[in-house]
Amino acid sequence: MTTTNDVAITELTQHADQTVRIRGWLHRSRSSGKVAFVVVRDGTGVCQCVLEKTDRTAELFDRLRRLPQESSLTATGTVRLDERAPGGVELVVAEAEVIHEAEPYPITPKAHGVDFLMRHRHLWLRSKRQHVILRVRHTLIDEMRSFLNRNGFTLIDTPIFAPAIGEAASTLFEVDYFGDPVYLAQTGQLYLEAAAMSFGKVYCFGPTFRAEKSKTRRHLTEFWMLEPEIAYADLEAVMAVAEDLVCALVARVLEDHRADLDELGRDVGPLERVQKPFERITYSQAADVLHSDETQQVLQRDLADKQAGAEQLAADVDRMESQRTQPGVKKYKAEQLAQQIAAAREEHADLVEEIGNLPQHMALARGFEWGSDLGGSDETIISRRHDQPTFVTHYPKQAKAFYMYVNREDPRVVNNFDLLAPEGYGEIIGGSQREDDYETLVERIEAEQLPREPYEWYLDLRRYGSVPHGGFGLGLERTLAWICGLKHVRETIPFPRLLGRVYP
Repeated sequence: MTTTNDVAITELTQHADQTVRIRGWLHRSRSSGKVAFVVVRDGTGVCQCVLEKTDRTAELFDRLRRLPQESSLTATGTVRLDERAPGGVELVVAEAEVIHEAEPYPITPKAHGVDFLMRHRHLWLRSKRQHVILRVRHTLIDEMRSFLNRNGFTLIDTPIFAPAIGEAASTLFEVDYFGDPVYLAQTGQLYLEAAAMSFGKVYCFGPTFRAEKSKTRRHLTEFWMLEPEIAYADLEAVMAVAEDLVCALVARVLEDHRADLDELGRDVGPLERVQKPFERITYSQAADVLHSDETQQVLQRDLADKQAGAEQLAADVDRMESQRTQPGVKKYKAEQLAQQIAAAREEHADLVEEIGNLPQHMALARGFEWGSDLGGSDETIISRRHDQPTFVTHYPKQAKAFYMYVNREDPRVVNNFDLLAPEGYGEIIGGSQREDDYETLVERIEAEQLPREPYEWYLDLRRYGSVPHGGFGLGLERTLAWICGLKHVRETIPFPRLLGRVYP
């Protein structure tokens, strides 16, 4: 008895002219009178399966031709190289077995709104676009870990339940922990500082939680963050690691995923320009940029361009609607136009929202006060002025967390940085040198009116062998959105948690 090998679709080119079996789900199908073309996906790729109708295969032919999308099946046949087929290979089917015939699939070629797709996120993950995005996410995670591992960092898993504030009190999720209040972790940093005094260079990677009541394209209530922490490091040393890490991440994605980026419509030119050294400005210089006449002029031109774009998109929608409803238009063409119309309408809605927000952004930039933290619109303005990632350093002490090192030459500011991704994407990394002086840290805790007791263990790190040290947090979802050129972080995580959305 001959055993047929189960082969992943991405490996089919290695089995030309051999008989193999693939296992997967029906992606789409079409047929002529004598030949059925069934496209199967298995999680590694897609394969066009070809079945000729004969007396022996007539029953199977009819079943496959009518099989609903996302039905699960196996197909056995001979691998044939064909440049015209998806992936350059097709399977000439001899046998097939339907494992499960699916119900009518809710996500169809017709247009679907974002709310519908988010309610069906568990199924939307199967679409090509979402599949591509999450493949890039996987690679980013792999390279983040690999970069730190090969540079001498040790992984330390930090707790999800935290008894004290790590960032801002206003963004805490409080949890009843057997009668005592604790909080979902905003950061693993404080615990990493303890581990850095043992291992020297450490990192954690895991979910973090922020109860920000924000619906912007950059915000999630649950997101994943990479946090390295380094003993015997000042601000410059920490920034150097962040710079090298971002360069490594972009290079890895360009090496492994150019076809995927092309599928997403991502212009790789800006990514290819990500090289050391990154741009550097201080917070005070950033404030000057926001106040400048040049910034106002840039935003005015931006407003005019967006208004013209919105008008053009509205005209395009009208034109395509007319084409779609013409008598005699073929079904596939009508479905294609419906998808294009939906995409154009979504883009038009985004532009209309941006047009409505721009006057406020202009006013916020003009009225920006030294001492305030940079907001999302401020970061967008600054990051658009550079074609490289940009470090913004030395923020006012009053705008940043208690643990940041107070600059000894200018005590108004702390030794910290935000790294802003170009093209208007804004902050992807926030980091700092940590305050290593016991008395100064106590003063900061008291100034922030934080309870002393929950931080006694943290103060111990300054009592027993304190050294200069620092670290940063890289937001995976924001970084992925930038690299893939996505408008919203909701597509960057398998099951996004947003303000007002926890289903599915």
